[in-house]
Amino acid sequence: MTATRRGVTEEAAVAAVDSACRLLRLPTIRSRFGEIASAAEREQLTYLGFLAELVMAECDDRDKRRSIRQITAAGFPRPKRIEEFDFAANTSITPAVINQLATCAWVKTGQPLCLIGDSGTGKTHLLIALGTAAAEKGYRVRYTLASKLVNELVEAADEKQLSKTIARYGRVDLLCIDELGYMELDRRGAELLFQVLTEREEKSAIAIASNEAFSGWTKTFTDPRLCAAIVDRLTFAGQIIETGTTSYRLAHARAAKSK
Repeated sequence: MTATRRGVTEEAAVAAVDSACRLLRLPTIRSRFGEIASAAEREQLTYLGFLAELVMAECDDRDKRRSIRQITAAGFPRPKRIEEFDFAANTSITPAVINQLATCAWVKTGQPLCLIGDSGTGKTHLLIALGTAAAEKGYRVRYTLASKLVNELVEAADEKQLSKTIARYGRVDLLCIDELGYMELDRRGAELLFQVLTEREEKSAIAIASNEAFSGWTKTFTDPRLCAAIVDRLTFAGQIIETGTTSYRLAHARAAKSK
C-alpha cells in the first residue's frame, strides 16, 4: 500500500479507508467512519480523540458479535433473560441471589448449580437466562436436555466415539442440563452421564434443572450408589436454588391477563 499523501481528495480518502478496512477486517469502522468523522468535527475532537472513537466503536461491535455467536452456539431453545424474570410471581426465588449468579463468578471457578422445583416454577427460564449471561461474558456455554445428552452419549459409545464426545462437552465453560429427573435412565445411560460430570468436576461449571428433589433421584438413577455419586458431583461446593411448588408460569400468565 502506498503512503498517504497530503492534498488527497475526500473521495480518494474515503476509498482508501474503505479498502484498508476491508483488508484489515474492520467492518464497523468501514461502515461508520463517515458518521464518526462528522460527529468528531462537530464536537471538535482532536485526531487522537477521533481515533479513539473509531477503535472503541469497532471493539464494542466486535464484543456484541462475539456474544451473539456464543449465544447461538449454546443451543438455547428460546431466548430468556434475567431481567425478564418476574420475581413477584415466584417469591421462593431471591432476586439478589440470582443477580449474584448472573455475575458468573461461579462459572469462572467451575462450581455446580442446581435448580430444583416443580414444573412451571421458572427453572428453565433461569437456566437459560444464566447461561445467556455467561455467554455474553465470553464463556463457552452448551445447553441440552438430559435425555438428549444421554442418547448422544449412548450413540457415541456404540460408534466408538465416546471419548471425543465427552471431551467436546468437557471443553465448554458451562454445561446446562435441563429436565434432569423427568425420565428414568438405565444403568448404562446413568454411567455415561456420570462420566461427563466426572470430566467436569472442579474444573468447569455445570448447571442443572430438575423437577425432583434429590431424595427422589433414585427414580431416575435406579442404582443407589451411582445416584449418590451423581448427587455428590452436582452439589459439592455448589449452589442449590429451590424454586418451590407454586407455578411461576401460571402466576405470570394470570398477572399478564389481568393487566
